[in-house]
Amino acid sequence: MNRTNLAYLIIMLLVVGISVAFAYSGSVASNTEKVSVTAVELEASDEAFDKMMQVLTHKRCVNCHPDGDRPRQGEDSHHHNFGVQRGSDNHGVAALRCQSCHQAENNNFSGVPGAPEWSLAPLSMRWEGLSRVEIATSMLDPTRNGGRNLEEIVEHLTEHELVLWAWEPGIDASGNPREIPPISKEEYIQAVKAWAEAGAPIPEK
Repeated sequence: MNRTNLAYLIIMLLVVGISVAFAYSGSVASNTEKVSVTAVELEASDEAFDKMMQVLTHKRCVNCHPDGDRPRQGEDSHHHNFGVQRGSDNHGVAALRCQSCHQAENNNFSGVPGAPEWSLAPLSMRWEGLSRVEIATSMLDPTRNGGRNLEEIVEHLTEHELVLWAWEPGIDASGNPREIPPISKEEYIQAVKAWAEAGAPIPEK
């Protein structure tokens, strides 16, 4: 090989080496950026999950998601007065149907709360005594949640009037206002949708 050919070969090797180096550098930068974005998204979804669960584990929700056939009521979550039972359709038993007392809106004279479709959640959706992870797992399980997909779950959690009643619970029989969840309704709705848009990830604990 003459000197001209050797010099040409050296130049070509240098060009190829520089190109590979730049490509590798760009790949590393790209991968780093992806990891960073994923970490940010994960942190955001965890925050959204936390806000959502501050509502779903609040007494306004859990009182109607009891572990058993008796609803709970009040700020201390005692068993419903008068021995009220779930019944076969989650609306009570004969002579003690939910709608006998609970109408479509709060009764601020008697202190009886009310909202459309007042009822207990199905026993398959009992939340009392469950962790946040267990609640989320059951909520996403179509064999327990009434066959709902994620879109329908979001719709139920953010639009159903009985769910949103938690922020307008009225007063109790003593005339005292009932406690509302620690997260505002608007912030809660935004958190539910953000969590769902992230793929509804459930933290390990």
